[in-house]
Amino acid sequence: MKKEEIFTLRKNRKEEAVRSDVMASEREYRWTVCAVIVLLIALCTAHVTDRPASSHPHRKTSVLKMDEASLSVTNEIENDMMLYVVSDHCYKCLPKLLGIIPARPASGTPTTVGFVVGTQHALTLQLNSTSANLEQCNVNFHFGEQGNYSLWVKNLNEPSRVSCSMITDSEPINSYLPILFAFLVFAFLAALSAIWNTVKRLDVVTNLLHRLGSTVETERLINSELGTPNRLIDASMESIIPATTGRRLRSLDTFRGLALVIMVFVNYGGGRYWFFRHESWNGKLISFFTVATSMFVFIMGTSIGLSLSGSLRRGVKRTHLQWRIFWRSLQLFLFGVIIVNPNYCQGPLSWDSLRIPGVLQRLGFTYLVVAILDLMVARDRLTNLSSETCWYSVHDVCLYWPAWLIVIALEAIWLCLTFLLPVPDCPTGYLGPGGIGDFGQYQNCTGGAAGYIDRWLLGNNHIYQTPSSRVVYQSVVPFDPEGVLGSINSVLMAFLGLQAGKILLHYRDQHRQIITRFLIWGFILGIISAVLTKCSRNDGFIPVNKNLSLSYVTTLSCFAFVALVVFYYLVDVKKWWSGAPFYYPGMNSILVYVGHEVFEEYFPFRWKMANSQSHAEHLAQNLVATSIWVIIAYLLYRKKIFWKI
Repeated sequence: MKKEEIFTLRKNRKEEAVRSDVMASEREYRWTVCAVIVLLIALCTAHVTDRPASSHPHRKTSVLKMDEASLSVTNEIENDMMLYVVSDHCYKCLPKLLGIIPARPASGTPTTVGFVVGTQHALTLQLNSTSANLEQCNVNFHFGEQGNYSLWVKNLNEPSRVSCSMITDSEPINSYLPILFAFLVFAFLAALSAIWNTVKRLDVVTNLLHRLGSTVETERLINSELGTPNRLIDASMESIIPATTGRRLRSLDTFRGLALVIMVFVNYGGGRYWFFRHESWNGKLISFFTVATSMFVFIMGTSIGLSLSGSLRRGVKRTHLQWRIFWRSLQLFLFGVIIVNPNYCQGPLSWDSLRIPGVLQRLGFTYLVVAILDLMVARDRLTNLSSETCWYSVHDVCLYWPAWLIVIALEAIWLCLTFLLPVPDCPTGYLGPGGIGDFGQYQNCTGGAAGYIDRWLLGNNHIYQTPSSRVVYQSVVPFDPEGVLGSINSVLMAFLGLQAGKILLHYRDQHRQIITRFLIWGFILGIISAVLTKCSRNDGFIPVNKNLSLSYVTTLSCFAFVALVVFYYLVDVKKWWSGAPFYYPGMNSILVYVGHEVFEEYFPFRWKMANSQSHAEHLAQNLVATSIWVIIAYLLYRKKIFWKI
């Protein structure tokens, strides 16, 4: 080949490389612009309300807060009445006394007493006579936020019969408008991105971008790197050698990033909407934070399988990998105990009341167990079985049977401790929240064996003091949602994610096989969950509960396999989606998680609001804070800065 031809070939390759770089830079610039737009519009969300609260003169705006409504009870009968209330969200709960409504005077006007009631869930109002404490009537009603309501208690034709009727004096505000507005903003940005992706593929637009962005750069590369056409070039250098670096599945980082973004948003407050908060007890499936955390654990297991397999194929010694696993687990644990848990704004760290369990601590323990299990059974080279082998369809499980036996043994230990361990003053196998649940029979039994083990092993002062069960069930003892016994189920969750990684390894590039196996695993786990829970919230053999439950793991793992199918198909198979913007925080997950916890109370992640009882302002603040972390992750990605531990 003549040297002029060689030079021309090299020049064309450089131009193609520059073209690719220009398009990549343009794509990254587009995401930066979109992120800035999100920040600006999120700030505008704070001003989105359906109308000012003062538009209704009867509404007690000076008293009512978020998730509250005003209730006036008017008593027209000549007996004192006691008003009890119980939330439909509270399973087998004792009614709570709200107050007493005095009797109407014999020749006077009806007596009216005002109350403040919650609006998160439907409430059952029960009116009892004070003389015999017998139920006179009850009303089930779902109050609207900052609405004004009246409950009239009247005698019917017969003196012994009482009628209760609910009247809406002024309509509640529509507190969901900010969510709708935020959704429309993101939908608009997604549509704009899709339109631009279509337009930029047009030859006219591509050539224009190439001419504007690459001409000068191409000349610079030719002059500085290629030299002049008179330079002698060895023809042997012209052979094209493909890159040998390992291929990273973008769908996994995208999945991890989405889970992380949800965790950050909910940790910052989620707009103070009840459905973004931690669930009170059973039914944890609907809690956005716990779902995101579990998905994060699942995908961590998937990454373990791919990472360790790649290291072994590169010839890394197992002893070196063991040291790395122990060191990373220890770092996660220490970050959780010393950095994330304490609040240094309130003073120096106190060892007497330091919480030992936590999210990062559980991640560290889970990573340690699952990574060591995988390292025990992982092979330096993947076994290539013929598809004609009788057990080919399950070889991704059978090849690692020792690890499966250990995980099954751990679950057997969990079952035995949960349902057979005697707990003082509590029924054996109790899974309830204590407090006023179960009609107040087991007030100090929150969490059953799991809570008892934590209090015995770690002490009352070193576990979570304000569990979510206190809000609805008024539990009185500390309980840690990231406790010791529940960590066994976290191991199972990550191990099922590890199985997803094994499928990706053993059926590499066989997209149909991978998707089929993901769906089969999802179906099997879904059937197990249906049996364990009886497809109910509270009445199953093992209700869905993040704190305690095997059924929670099987249910969320079912969803995780199905979600992974969607991400894998869209991002890695069809390449219809690049994974942005979730791909960027997924590449720097530890930095984003630790950073958002440490800087939670600092500007620009939090600022003093004009109205702290506005969902709109809280939602705007939390969206801005979350978006800033996505932008930070993007900028770090551009600079090739990745924090690995």
